[in-house]
Order: sequence, then structure tokens, then C-alpha cells
Amino acid sequence: MTTTDLLDPAIGRLLDALDTGHVDAIGRALMEVDTAVAGDWSAERVVPVRERVLELHRNTRGALVASLVHWMLMLWRPVQTEKATQQRSALIRLASMVSQGFPQGPARELREDRLHLMGRQWYLTELHEAEQLISDELAAGRPVDGAVVAAVRRSALMVRPHYSLVIDLAAALPEPLLSPGEAWADQVLAALDEPGSPAGTDRPWADLVKHAVEAKSAKPTARWERTGRALIDVVGPERARERITEWLSLVGRPRTLDLVAEPRGEGVDQFDPHNLDALRGLALLLALTPAHPDTARVLARLVESALRKAPGIGPRAPKVANAAVHCLARLDGEDGLAQLALLTTRVTYKGTVRELDKALRDRAAALGLSRAEIEELAVPSYGLTEIGRRVERFGGEARVELVVEGSRARQTWYNEAGRAVKTPPASVRREHADRLKEFKATVKDLEKMLTAQSERLDRQFLARRSWRYGPWRQRLLEHPLVGTLARRLIWTVDGTACAWLDGALRTVTGDELAPAADASVELWHPVACPPESVLAWRAVLERQGLVQPFKQAHREVYLLTAAEEHTRVYSNRFAAHVLRQHRFHALATARGWHSQLQLAVDNSFAAPKRLLPEWGLRAEFRVHGMDADLWANFEHLGTDQVRFYPIDAPENATHAGSGQYGPVMRPGVQLVEPVPLTEVPPLVLSEVLRDVDLFVGVTSVGNDPAWSDGGPDGRYRDYWQSFSFGELSQSARERGELLARLLPRLAVGERCTVDGRFLEVRGELRTYRIHLGSGNILMSPNDTYLCIVPGTDGPADGRPQLPFEGDHMLAVILSKALLLARDSAITDPTITSQIAPR
Repeated sequence: MTTTDLLDPAIGRLLDALDTGHVDAIGRALMEVDTAVAGDWSAERVVPVRERVLELHRNTRGALVASLVHWMLMLWRPVQTEKATQQRSALIRLASMVSQGFPQGPARELREDRLHLMGRQWYLTELHEAEQLISDELAAGRPVDGAVVAAVRRSALMVRPHYSLVIDLAAALPEPLLSPGEAWADQVLAALDEPGSPAGTDRPWADLVKHAVEAKSAKPTARWERTGRALIDVVGPERARERITEWLSLVGRPRTLDLVAEPRGEGVDQFDPHNLDALRGLALLLALTPAHPDTARVLARLVESALRKAPGIGPRAPKVANAAVHCLARLDGEDGLAQLALLTTRVTYKGTVRELDKALRDRAAALGLSRAEIEELAVPSYGLTEIGRRVERFGGEARVELVVEGSRARQTWYNEAGRAVKTPPASVRREHADRLKEFKATVKDLEKMLTAQSERLDRQFLARRSWRYGPWRQRLLEHPLVGTLARRLIWTVDGTACAWLDGALRTVTGDELAPAADASVELWHPVACPPESVLAWRAVLERQGLVQPFKQAHREVYLLTAAEEHTRVYSNRFAAHVLRQHRFHALATARGWHSQLQLAVDNSFAAPKRLLPEWGLRAEFRVHGMDADLWANFEHLGTDQVRFYPIDAPENATHAGSGQYGPVMRPGVQLVEPVPLTEVPPLVLSEVLRDVDLFVGVTSVGNDPAWSDGGPDGRYRDYWQSFSFGELSQSARERGELLARLLPRLAVGERCTVDGRFLEVRGELRTYRIHLGSGNILMSPNDTYLCIVPGTDGPADGRPQLPFEGDHMLAVILSKALLLARDSAITDPTITSQIAPR
């Protein structure tokens, strides 16, 4: 059908609608004609029709414009299609045509609605229209809404340099100083308009924020600092600290101005790029204010918030994080140092890790200490006056007793009468609000540091860390906080294994040690001990009721197998598994491995690796991508060999397309053979394979009950079945041995038996077999699969105290056993429908 064939009936319907005066009918007919003439209303055949429209009564034309605007708003969708964009443009064109001669009214409403929608975009999708509308507003002397200014600024930062129109437009919009829409920026902008900050030259807060915007690097110039100090003096150093701390504490909060969802997810969890310099500058200014514990806390939170990943871009603002690290390094006292030490255990982004390492090394060099020593000295006491205990009094007799128990701090409050109460007494909340707030913040810091120090000590096996007895006793054993960890671990003093038992260092037989001050101290590892010695230590710890902060006496040991002696230079022990890539990447990074996300592109990706500089080795875990569309991240990884190389050997990579694995060769670099496994120290081999076992156990699709159907197209059904109910890994075998000893203490122990690969639970309705590796369940008769998705509730009643912290799967298995032993009392319909007799 030709354009003429479309135009004639469209004009006829428009003329009929004009005769009736029905607004909606006129609007629909206008759209038909506009489509037929491709938006060109200057054509000879339609000019008379256009004039007829403009002759409508003013009220009818106003209603018609309002109707067109309403349709345009209805066409706004989270994901814009080309058709919707064309229809929206047509409606805007028609509304503008119909409103000719209207000085304000509907035409102005149209502009305001369009500008409102532009302010809800992360990037402006229709730059020419935006430029026209905003230019018209500026020419008319009307202010442009801050949300629209923010969208223009973001667009200017992302367009190519030659597209100067939007860049010039952003330059013509200097106000507001910051882009609104973020909680912290809104607070700053509100402060600039306070009565105490009048317009004109006397705007001290505005001057301070403008100066913050001028910070263009993580390490400011001396001139910038001098000006910053002078501006801080104007508003008052303490007031500046309080206000900037308040602003920075809001960073990372949800946006205060919702955005229209973009097709590629732009803007989701991102920081507004225009505000980054101000954010960095405020952090640098905070470091120039008087010392306060809140300063270090808010800077550390800023580091973590800035490094939180946003979809499609990775860390949100690494430059802001690096500036905050620089500020922490400049703080006097132990607060900044403590937060730096804490961040080293939590940050994985390479650039910021380097900044943290440099900050700690510089501080260590200034004090004549090693990096490891400065990390130990950085741990505050948090007001603990005894090992793991603090008593804080508020006024008269009201007090709180803080006791470290495991990885948490338990608080017990007492009122003025000395009676224990569940919450802080009213007098404390009323008369000591600031002290109470500081106390609560300290408890949070303490618990974070406790977890961080536990993880740091767990890393000391591969770090080959050793101490002299005197400094070790002072920094670890008798430290008010770290001592709660050190006294639950086994150590070797001049080669003799010992632990803190009954108020002294004692051997496994109870003999007390009296080491010399220069005796060598190391963490004890079971790999070099005979089995009977390991079992003896386990028995001692269980008798004493000691819960170790991580697996040590019950630590899995991975010795060289006959198959690995045969393969000689690689281990296939954890090959042929299917892992969820993003979960693997996060866990590997947290465990100190270097890993990168693999994409379905024509490229090669370095194998995940663990650098072991103290041993001169590098461990590599060969993986390859599976299940992805072109250019997308692989959803899953297939696993292969574990190898060891000299630390400076060429790295190996896997091609994303072919899966080919080999060294990354460069001119002048020679190929280096893998290190034979027999030459890898047993402790190194065991710890590396333990990590890989953890990766497989936690990130395999086989331990996900929802994958019982085999995942996409059922292609992993056989793998899921073999992983879920197949042979046990070393960690799962250790789990079974521990369960066998725990069962007598279990509330339902007489109903449970460890039978090979399973924990058998005899319920009242059925008998169940829980796999010791995956935690998946088979039930009698016929080994029917039972799907129970683990919840996030606290410990179940009747669960015994475990001899160590951190084995999530053991906790899951125990929870399932306690639940199924009393299967007749289960009320969850998703479970009862599966176990009911059929």
C-alpha cells in the first residue's frame, strides 16, 4: 500500500473527527495522518487539514494537547523500543503544532513534562530535543530543575569529545553545585541554602564545597591543603568535622530520585560521576579536621561503599576509595591504623589493595617495623581491660558488661539498682546519648576486627609467619581482643605443640611450658603431625569446650595420592566440576586468589592463581567458561588441573572459545615446566588443595537443591546426581568423622547414624540419608530426592556446640537432621507435600 493510499482515508477520518469535536478521536486521527506524511505537515495536501485543526476552539485545542501529552507519558517504558521512541516523538510534534499561539498553558505543561522525564534518565537518550528544550528554558529566563541538570552533566561526561553541544550545555549550567539525587549530595545542597549561609560572598559552606570539587587527585597539593585549612577555620574545625562526617555517612544510601530503568542498566547502584570530585575532596578535607573515632569509621565505610560493584562497570568509584585510604593513612593515633588493617582483610580491588599495602608499609618503615608487625600493632583494645571483657559505667550505678564470645560481643546491661535489663536503661539513653552512641559504634568495630583478625591468623600458615615468644605473648596472647582468638588455637614453641589451657601454655599431655623470650613461635598445622597426635589435640579441645576460630585441629589435610604421583606435575582431584562463575570469582578473591571473570569473546583469560612469595611458588587452577551468549559473561566454569610453577614463570591462560590452555609467551621469555608435586612442600599442597576443595564445595551447581532437574536443558543432570550423592571430598570425610563423635551429644542422636557417604536419620514417617558433601537428601523407599532449601534462621534447638567456627555445610546438615528426626511435626507445606505417603 502506497503513502497516498494511507493518507486519503486518514485525512477522511480526521475531518470526520473534527466535525464531531471528539478529542480522543481527533488525536488518534492526527497520529494516522502524521504517520502517513512521515511527520511533514508542510505538504500541500495536509496544509488545509492543519489549518482546520488550528481553527478549533481554544478550549478544545487545550484538551487535545493535554490528551497528546498524556499519551506521550503513557508511552514511557523502562526499556525503550524504537517504535515507542518514534510514537513519542510524533506526539511531541503534534502537541507542539496544536499548541501554536499558546504563550503558556498546555505548551508549557508539555515542556515541563518532557523536562521532568529527562531528569529521570541516567543519560539523555534524545540529545537534540533536550538541547532545544533546555536552551528555550534558559532563553526565557526560567530555572532548569536540578535533576535535569544532573542528567545533562552525566550525558556530557559520557559523549565523545567532538559532540560539543551537550558539553557546552552542561558548561552553561553551573548550578546546582552538585548533582541532586544522592542522599549525601542533597544534604550538602540543603546546607548551602541554610540561613546561616546567605547568598553573596559570605557563603562559607559553599566556599568549602567548591574547594572540595577542585580536588582532582587522591593526594592533594600543599596549596590545596592550605586553602582547605583556612576554609575549615572559617566554619569552625569541629563543626566542619561533624558536618562532613554527617554527609559522608550517607554515601551509598539509595538514590533519593528514582531513575527510569535503562536497557543496559545504566545508573543502577552507580555514583553520579559529576559528584565524584566533590566526594573525594570532602574526604580529603575531613582528614584536616580534629581527630575523632568517627572520622576513621566514616572513611573506612567510604572505601567499602566506593568499591561496591555496579552492574556493567565494576567498582563504583575506585579513585574515591583510594583518596579515603590516603586520608586514613594521615590520621594520627590508632583509629586510622586500625581501619587500614581492617580494610586489608576486606578489600579485593587491586588498585586499592596496593594503596593499602603502601600505606601500611610506609607506616611500618616510619616505626622501623615489618608490614606484619604493624598489622598486629594496629589492633586496638576497644576499651577491653581484660582478655575479652570490658565494663563501662554510665553515671551512677548503670553499667554494661561486654564479653567476647566466639566471633560476637555479648552485652549485659544493668540499671541503677544493679538489676540486669535487656536494653540500655532509660537514664543512660537520656543522659548519656553521645557516649551510648560511641559505645555501640565501638562494639560494631570490635566485631568487625574480630572477624578480620581471625581471617588474618588463618592466612599465617601460607605466610610462614613466626614470632619471638616475647612479642608474640604481648601482641597476641595477652592482647585484650586478639587474645580471645590466640587462646583458642594451638601453637608450636621451639617445635613443641602447646595451647592455652587452665591459665597457662600446656602441651597435649598437660605439661606447662616456660619458654625463653627469644623462643620461636608458629601456628601449629596438622599436616606434619602423626594422626594420633592430631586426635589427641582434638580430644583435649573438646574436653575443654574450646571452639576454635577456624579449623585447625580439625583442619582437612590433603596428602599426595598415588594418582598424583603418577600424573607427576598436576592434580586432577577436583577436575570435571561445574561451578557458578560469579560465586567462584568472589570466593576465590576473598581467599587471596587472583581471578578474572571470563567472557564469551575471542580472547584468553589468565588461570586463577594464588601467589606464594614466601615459598617462591605460584599455584594455578585451570578452569574454562561454559554457558554464555556471545560477548556475555560465562554463567559457569568447568574445572580441570591444579598445577604449581615458580612464582616468576610465564602465566598460563585459557582461550574462551577453544578452551586451549597454555603459557602467555612474550619475547625473551622461556617456557618453564610445572613444579613436580613431590617437590611442593606438603603444607603448601594441602592448603592450596583445601582452597580448591572449598571452591568446588561452595560454588558447584551440584550442591544447589534447585538444580535437581539438571539446570539448562537438563544437561547437567548426571553431574548433579554424581556430585550430590557421589564420593566424598576430604573435607566431607572429615565432616563425617566429626559427626560420628557429635551424635551422642545430639538431642536426636539415637535416631542418627553416619553410614559411609551419608548421615542416616530415622524419622517417624520415613528414613532419610543426608549426603555429607552436598547436604542433599534421599528418603526411603526408593531413594526419592527430598528438596529442602536451607533457610537463614539462627541455630536450631538441640544443635551441639561445634569445636570450630566456619563450616556452613556442617551446620546445614545438622539443621536438616534435627528437622527430619521429628518429621511428623513439620508444618511447611513445601516439605510435607514431599514426605507424605503416596
